[in-house]
Amino acid sequence: MSKNIGAVLALLTGMTVAMPVHAKIPLRDVAEIDNHLMSIAIADEIRKECDDISARMIKALSVLQGLKSRARALGYSNDEIDDYVTSEAEKNRMRKKAEAWLSARGVDGYDRSQLCAFGRDQIRAGGQIGELLR
Repeated sequence: MSKNIGAVLALLTGMTVAMPVHAKIPLRDVAEIDNHLMSIAIADEIRKECDDISARMIKALSVLQGLKSRARALGYSNDEIDDYVTSEAEKNRMRKKAEAWLSARGVDGYDRSQLCAFGRDQIRAGGQIGELLR
């Protein structure tokens, strides 16, 4: 997996506060956001590694906007989002999470042929990752 997933995560830095800090769990523990970001990061890695696969950028941006809206509804501040998307510890955690997720599906994220075959399978299946690719 590329170490550049932080660039994908950085797209979420525009969120605003709407709820007291003490009422929220850490953003990394909000599965609906964290898991979608992982899918976006995996799709981004696939499109970078596979010459025959490209991104559906409008779809990806739409998903990111949805995640921003959801995080806003949950009340996360700009500082909380910034900490989440720029933290080296979070980037490393996300990378490990994505690698484990892929591995559980029999895919070595460092093996280009496996990653590309997985990407093509995801496109055919229309899964969360496949919807971000063509």
